[in-house]
Amino acid sequence: MSEQDIPLFPLSTVLYPAGPLPLRLFETRYTDMVSRCMRESSPFAVVAIREGREVGPSLIYEMGTLATITDFYQGSDGLLGITAVGQQRFDLISERTQADGLRLGTVQLRQDVAATPLPARFANLAQTLDHVLDDLGKLYEGLPRLLDDADWVSHRFCEILPMTLAQKQRCLEIEDAEERLELVKTVLSRVPDQRSD
Repeated sequence: MSEQDIPLFPLSTVLYPAGPLPLRLFETRYTDMVSRCMRESSPFAVVAIREGREVGPSLIYEMGTLATITDFYQGSDGLLGITAVGQQRFDLISERTQADGLRLGTVQLRQDVAATPLPARFANLAQTLDHVLDDLGKLYEGLPRLLDDADWVSHRFCEILPMTLAQKQRCLEIEDAEERLELVKTVLSRVPDQRSD
């Protein structure tokens, strides 16, 4: 697969394929990046921060996800807001920093994963997810619900479950959807049921 140079957006979150990403932008380097991406219909690369913070120097993980902008708006505070959606995963080969502070990465795209049918033993997870997404509001309204796709179901759980950033990154790196679903089941078993009887 070919290597590409892509602007990097280090964040304290993990973006998964087909997942939504709302962002509020206040740094010039990122508003300029978003303007360029929208003008050229090009993606940017989301990478989770291993050490450091979103503002200032940071060490980043070596696998991330491409993001395509699907919507934008100006908030009442004047800040630019965007919604992006995760696309292909990639491996970060190298990076450099521009004069304006924007980091650029040479990335190698990972092959798109073919849809994996959801095994019957995880059917209850899909039902649970369907109900949970109903409660999460606007962010998930426009997403197609691929509740019979093991990767889609596991990725949605990974982005909404209370896990550490390192655990969420591990979920991104797992290749096998069933392995990811087993991890989701384990995490769910530890989450208190807050529904009233």
